[in-house]
Amino acid sequence: MEKEEELIERLMKEDEEFKKAKQTHARLEEQLEEFNKKPFLTPNEEIEIKIIKKRKLALKDQMERILRKYR
Repeated sequence: MEKEEELIERLMKEDEEFKKAKQTHARLEEQLEEFNKKPFLTPNEEIEIKIIKKRKLALKDQMERILRKYR
């Protein structure tokens, strides 16, 4: 059985859905980091953060489903 990191690396090369989900997840994480650098947030930014977190969670669930197929 492959180690988790090896499986992820293989899926990044072989599974387009997994690759897109992982890349989008990483971009959303970068957006959250930018928000975290701000000294204060507007109400709209707080809403945007909640939306980003929900999207990240959905992508993580999607990646986990794909990983389960290959385990």
